Amino acid sequence: MTDWLMGALRRMLTLAVLCAAGFGVAGVPQPAQARVWVGFGFPFLVAPPVYYPPPAYYPPPTYYPPPYYAPPPMYSPPPVSYNPPMQYSASSQSCIVAGTSVCPMEHPVASDSSCYCTTSQGRVWGRAT
Repeated sequence: MTDWLMGALRRMLTLAVLCAAGFGVAGVPQPAQARVWVGFGFPFLVAPPVYYPPPAYYPPPTYYPPPYYAPPPMYSPPPVSYNPPMQYSASSQSCIVAGTSVCPMEHPVASDSSCYCTTSQGRVWGRAT
């Protein structure tokens, strides 16, 4: 503890001595040394006139008018046609569900492969004939 206190005291004393020496030197009266200078920051030279060529300009682009297309002789709307929506038809195959019920198939599949019938409860799976 005493080492720390002694080190802090020594630092403060050194700082006080340096400050006193600085103020003492600054407070000594001396004769004033004033100088006056008037200038522009660059030397005064007389140079001959210099010719700078104009910048290079390119000619404007050539104008090409847009092509003219004659209007068609007459506009006719497309023909009116009506295509009824596709409807599913029963194929010649049937689907046997659990051996108890048979329903027509919506699309043909290979014989003896799995198939389904759509009912109000969802799809029911079975075997194709």
